[in-house]
Amino acid sequence: MHLFGLHVLDLAVVILYVVAIIWIGKRVSRRTKSTEDFYIAGRKLGGFYQFFLNFGTSTSADQAVTVARETYRQGIGGMWIQFLVLFLTPFYWFTTLLFRRCRLLTLGDFFAERFRSRFLAAAFAVFTLTLAFIGSGVNYMIAGKMVLALTPKPESTYTDAEQSAVAMFREYQELKTELAQEMSPERRARYEELNDRAKRGELLSFASYIDRRLIYIVYAIVVATYIGLGGFSAAAIADALQGFLILIFSIALIPLGLNQIGGFAGLHAAVPDYMFRIFGSAATSEYAWYTIVGMSLANLVSIVASAPLLATAGSAKNEMTARVGMLGGMYCKRVIMLFWALAGLLAAGLFAGRIHDADLIWGYMTRELLFPGGVGLMLTGVLAASMSALGAQAITNSALFVKNLYQPLAPGRSEAHYIAVGRVVIAAILLGGIVTALYADNLVSLFKYFISVPAVFGAAIWLGFTWRRVTRGAVIIQVFICFTLYVIIPNVFPAVESIRRHPALLAQTQPQTITISTGALAEDVAAGRAERVGQTIRKPHVLEPAGIFFEDVIRSDAADPESPKIGRGRFHAEVWVLSWFGINFSGCSKAQLGAIRFFVDALLPFVLLFVLSAVTRPVATPHLDKFFGKLHTPVQPTPAAEEAALAQAVARPEMFERHKLWPGSSWEILKPSWLDVAGFGGCWVLVGVVLLLLWLLVSIGS
Repeated sequence: MHLFGLHVLDLAVVILYVVAIIWIGKRVSRRTKSTEDFYIAGRKLGGFYQFFLNFGTSTSADQAVTVARETYRQGIGGMWIQFLVLFLTPFYWFTTLLFRRCRLLTLGDFFAERFRSRFLAAAFAVFTLTLAFIGSGVNYMIAGKMVLALTPKPESTYTDAEQSAVAMFREYQELKTELAQEMSPERRARYEELNDRAKRGELLSFASYIDRRLIYIVYAIVVATYIGLGGFSAAAIADALQGFLILIFSIALIPLGLNQIGGFAGLHAAVPDYMFRIFGSAATSEYAWYTIVGMSLANLVSIVASAPLLATAGSAKNEMTARVGMLGGMYCKRVIMLFWALAGLLAAGLFAGRIHDADLIWGYMTRELLFPGGVGLMLTGVLAASMSALGAQAITNSALFVKNLYQPLAPGRSEAHYIAVGRVVIAAILLGGIVTALYADNLVSLFKYFISVPAVFGAAIWLGFTWRRVTRGAVIIQVFICFTLYVIIPNVFPAVESIRRHPALLAQTQPQTITISTGALAEDVAAGRAERVGQTIRKPHVLEPAGIFFEDVIRSDAADPESPKIGRGRFHAEVWVLSWFGINFSGCSKAQLGAIRFFVDALLPFVLLFVLSAVTRPVATPHLDKFFGKLHTPVQPTPAAEEAALAQAVARPEMFERHKLWPGSSWEILKPSWLDVAGFGGCWVLVGVVLLLLWLLVSIGS
């Protein structure tokens, strides 16, 4: 028996899960007495909960779907949209220590305490809360698209509009196979029309019973209920349950997909060789090695501006628990990502050309490969992964609002009052995310946005922790400039009609048809292009034009080939500014354009801070002594010992001077201990192990 395309057994599994996490929130609410309990679990979490909290917080279904999506589109190199964090993981060994030792409730408190600036604290809170609407929208999109893929309508029930959209999708896929061949002018014009419609999201491979708005509302209510009741403790306990569900949803599709495609040998027979290149190709992929380097640098600058990381580290009972929990959860996620990438390759071999929206890959595979009950378990796993990340983020962002925006305006209220306000904010953030989900339609564009935008504040946090000379004035000016370049211009320009139509800003890269060497697929053998599967042959590969300044350049009227072109999607302000110096980007590939953007995003904030700090007033020395004294003092096992150690740090700030890497300088980097060296080195060894596993994954069956 089915209801809206879902088997009742699958619905029962989902309902059971929802009831369980709401019960958890209700139970934990009885122990929540203070804002510290609500926002950072009273700083009492042990290793077990720290592991699952970090694993759950850092592992979301949107990441799984995005990795699978990009691997489906680009090959294994596409997984670097998320996998680039592998090279950043060792740095969490130090950032986790800093976050635990600073003994703060929010990252907004960092700006207030380090720079003596309530303005910067409030600005960071507003900035993060704005991003929170986008972040929660991503989670809604995943849940919505998963449900849409699992609830297809029979074609006999399609509306006229749905029938037309599906027919155009099938025609588009047929024309796409002819790109490398001679096409008549009529068929070329028809392809360009359908390509524009595809970019607009007007083509469908199927239609669903469910309205995605209903999915978003129900999802928001469930998350708001269990998080609003139990706070950070509820998130930690629920993440222990959700962690097991994440493992299930990450692995379940692999054996069934391999069985259907004929094992790893069958996978290599169905998917071109270039899609197994780990670092992609400058010719065939958007993720060449230099793009990955640029994205990694931008993300390294941004990671310290992630508000939930301070909350998860701050909730640990001691430093080592925070460090081990953080790294354990992170590396577990890195291994799980290999399964997400393999799922994308399997989808490319099994379902290429059959899906109108690559974001639907995971749901489509679930529908095609799993059985009743298994589909419900998969859907529950996806919801669990989304909720685990979304819940922790909602609590952290609520803390930012209460501590750095509301409490300064309404001081002296009771703890119960501030918790009540925090619960209202959680609901507002979750509801606001629905707006983002309704207006955004591409997960990858949102992910690329999140890689670089937090660098607006990330550079100031890195230098604030390590360099005394960075000043309040420098940070304010740098934030204003970078916010304009990374956020305002990219989002305002696409809304201005004269800019969208400006000929100079509609420039595109040159189209190319290249010849690649690749192993023959089963379809090549069937077409007579090769004698056997795996035989090296040369095939044409079409690189279509890409927008230089706009994400996409399309016809204003897709049905009229004579209509003027317009820009659509993000405006790349970084590339635009560089073009002022006479640089011509028309010969660049999409991978090169991406790399340029990310290098600018990563490096510009530091350049501005160093220059501006030289000409602005420094923060008072006594205040800095107090801040860095606390930062250099290890967390103590008891409250009494904590109070004594911090009092000594304030009274004798000079005692840390001999422990500095550069004594007498403005740099507050301490000489590394054997634990620092062993932990950091061990993390890089684990990076090598994960890369080895990735190499084995793409080599099996080749």
